[in-house]
Amino acid sequence: MAKHIIPTLGDVVAAYPEIAAVERLRNERPSKRTVVNVIMGVKRVAALLERMESGVCGADKMKDAAPRKLQGRLWMGRPISDLNSRRLDRTLAMAKKIGMKPLTVYSYLSSLKGLTAKWCLPYYQERGWKVRSVELPPCRRRAPRYVRPEREILLKVKDWYEGLWLHEDKRYWLAATMMLEFAMRNGDVGRLRWSDFRSKNSADGRNETLLCYTPHKTELSSGRIVAWPVHPDLLDRLENIRESSGLREGTHFQGLVVPAAQQVFARLNADLRSRHFFRGGKAAYELRKICIDHIYQKFGAEMASSISGDDIRTVTRYYADPSAVNAGCVRVVDLL
Repeated sequence: MAKHIIPTLGDVVAAYPEIAAVERLRNERPSKRTVVNVIMGVKRVAALLERMESGVCGADKMKDAAPRKLQGRLWMGRPISDLNSRRLDRTLAMAKKIGMKPLTVYSYLSSLKGLTAKWCLPYYQERGWKVRSVELPPCRRRAPRYVRPEREILLKVKDWYEGLWLHEDKRYWLAATMMLEFAMRNGDVGRLRWSDFRSKNSADGRNETLLCYTPHKTELSSGRIVAWPVHPDLLDRLENIRESSGLREGTHFQGLVVPAAQQVFARLNADLRSRHFFRGGKAAYELRKICIDHIYQKFGAEMASSISGDDIRTVTRYYADPSAVNAGCVRVVDLL
């Protein structure tokens, strides 16, 4: 029986897209986006390890040590077995020294787990490689829970949103509407087509229009389909925009609701940050959170899950603030 060899980290990274493509044909996962994220995370881990072992991790050299600016080529030539728990522990420990949040570093380390997941191992064995699943050091740090914005901020957001309708380029209003009124992610907004608005008869015989799509982020995990009714006021505006803009026939923008959405969101983010409504780089994403939180408050977790496409546990942790009670004084005995 042939003896298996230990490949380099670079060998495994190079093989991963190929075996992922085969696995996708068999089981519909991992997605192409997951493959890209895993490879990107592994390269950043290699860069951090390289910088750590070279001794450059002081705060004064933080800018040079940023993992986005490092290549990690030397570590890519190391045997993958060198990724032991001791080195990964040290990588977490040095996060503070180079100005990175431990949670960010841990997200990079999780890419190693994806690269050596159980489904990967048989493919590596077929190549004559000896690869073991990477065990990550324990980390209890989690992303902070959602905190509902103050009423004053929400009113300013409302005025800002209503002012977008006066903008000559209606893509800005469309992009903000898809997030604030329908809780869509910006990637799903960029893929949204006019054909995703579909008419059907409601239970009481009325004709209504639904926004129907499958969120890209959860299509392989939950596979939940969003079908949310469009308010008549919004429908009138959407139809007016559609009739005036045309379908851009003969271009790759044909049928898209928000052509060049990435550029639109970049400008919306910059505008929201300049107004100091929200902190962080993904300011426009807060519009989605506001939508889900308000549906949660008014109609409960089930409806919030329906409009977001996420399960209820995700909704209550990342998009709603259950700790902020919005009900008046209640005598439970009166509800019996």
